[in-house]
Amino acid sequence: MREEILAKIIERGAPLWGADAASLNENTTFEEMNAKSVHYSQITTFLEDEYDVEIPFMNFRRKKTLGEAADYVLELVEE
Repeated sequence: MREEILAKIIERGAPLWGADAASLNENTTFEEMNAKSVHYSQITTFLEDEYDVEIPFMNFRRKKTLGEAADYVLELVEE
């Protein structure tokens, strides 16, 4: 399930950041991608729709890597 969530974050984030999805992985940082608030918002909205779960924006935004973000979403989905 974690890998699926990570894949969804990459699927949604890559076009926002103008990055090749194949070049992104769990160790990629949001800082490297120069992520803006609007990017976090679009990713969390996408994940909320995919997994029918509410993702607190500020908590998600505090995650440094895509992998940390996937772990966080997994915790919410499993609650």
